[in-house]
Amino acid sequence: QTKTSIALLYDEVSENAYDIRLKLTKEVLTIQKQDVICVSGSDHSANHRTVTLRRQPVGGLGLSIKGGAEHKVPVVVSKIFKDQAADQTGMLFIGDAIIQVNGINVESATHEEVVHLLRNAGDEVTITVQYLREAPSFLKLPLGSPGPSSDHSSGASSPLFDSGLHLNGNSTNTAPSSPSSPIANEPKYEKRWLDTLSVPLSMARISRYKAGTDKLRSNAFEVLALDGVSTGILQFYTAQESADWLRAISTNISDLTLQNMKMANKCCSPSDQVIHMGWVNERLEGTDSSQLYKFKFLALKGSSFYIFSTPPVSTLDWVRAEKIYNLCEVLFKIHKLWLADDCWLQANLYLGIHQDFDLEDQRPYCFSVMVGHGKSHYFNVELGSELAVWEKSFQRAIFLEVQRTGSKTYMCSWQGDTLCFTVDFALGFTCFDSKTKNVLWRFKFSQLKGSSDDGKTRVKLLFQNLDTKQIETK
Repeated sequence: QTKTSIALLYDEVSENAYDIRLKLTKEVLTIQKQDVICVSGSDHSANHRTVTLRRQPVGGLGLSIKGGAEHKVPVVVSKIFKDQAADQTGMLFIGDAIIQVNGINVESATHEEVVHLLRNAGDEVTITVQYLREAPSFLKLPLGSPGPSSDHSSGASSPLFDSGLHLNGNSTNTAPSSPSSPIANEPKYEKRWLDTLSVPLSMARISRYKAGTDKLRSNAFEVLALDGVSTGILQFYTAQESADWLRAISTNISDLTLQNMKMANKCCSPSDQVIHMGWVNERLEGTDSSQLYKFKFLALKGSSFYIFSTPPVSTLDWVRAEKIYNLCEVLFKIHKLWLADDCWLQANLYLGIHQDFDLEDQRPYCFSVMVGHGKSHYFNVELGSELAVWEKSFQRAIFLEVQRTGSKTYMCSWQGDTLCFTVDFALGFTCFDSKTKNVLWRFKFSQLKGSSDDGKTRVKLLFQNLDTKQIETK
């Protein structure tokens, strides 16, 4: 099913946010912007509409305006009053930017100048307008179609407040003018939500953090497609709404990843199946604080753990991984577990409170993968549910690989002698002489009561003797 709602698109450069509509289907997230389009009749200019208004003795021009050059925005129609002059034309809409008044260009005019011009323009005012698709949210224009509205504006005008031109203007005309009847070939206009950007969700990734940093965006995130196309920063009015959308998009990305895995697994042998794959952020070692994290794509497949910079799309891509590790030699560890999915409210709080402490990491949902020789990769995911899936997947992938391997023998020294030490999936632990093959001791997995190591070469194993119940140290 399709999920839709109104959100804001935030522009980090201009620091403006404007209204958009989001439409989510199983495979695509679409961003829609409102525009005015010609639905019938001939429309000579696609963008500009020229409308003649007859000022009425009661109700004036029937509209209010906002904005002005002093705020780096055009003057826009902010209200249209039902059954009054502007409404009767059928050609004006809330959000229309005024470009000309009686042939005078007002694109760089102040609010006051445009109010003055409209109030003193006589009984017939011809205005040229163009719909402002990216009206900054600080203008607070109502969304949707023109509707009845009340207005309490006085003569004093300010660019961010409505200046009413529905008040009785300087009209010399005493008889109400009859509304002009639309001519047969007059173009007819409608305000509609139009698709402006579609982001395919297959292999897409979500980011709630400002690029590469630990700074969590408040009620906002960005969705990036496989080819790098970005939605831009989607901002929501409430934390709840942001959490709902994050979860919905995340679920759809997961479902598509599952489909991709099933497709890939059709071409692989049973021992080389993809168990799980997906995007994570990897913390970069020894970098400056501005570039802490980089997106990486991880995969658990057959006997290996893969780290990619871009997802494998074809079978050839699997050999192009940045790093490949044997699953028997990796150790998965969760670093911070947050219980609720919408806990990034807490995360924000958490960051606020612990700002003074030198935390190992300030993002929730982190895990590390220790590989040979004590080297670690440190990762973070966006949601608690994703962390749970990675934990389960690593456990499963490692278990299957250990089961397939069956048995592994290491050369070691014990009590000064060079021996062989075998870890066997069915039999447990066996230590035998490398020359004579004589078994010196053997214990089942169930007999292992503890183990430790010095991080270098020594391993200490504590076994319980089944007969004496005593603990033996090896």
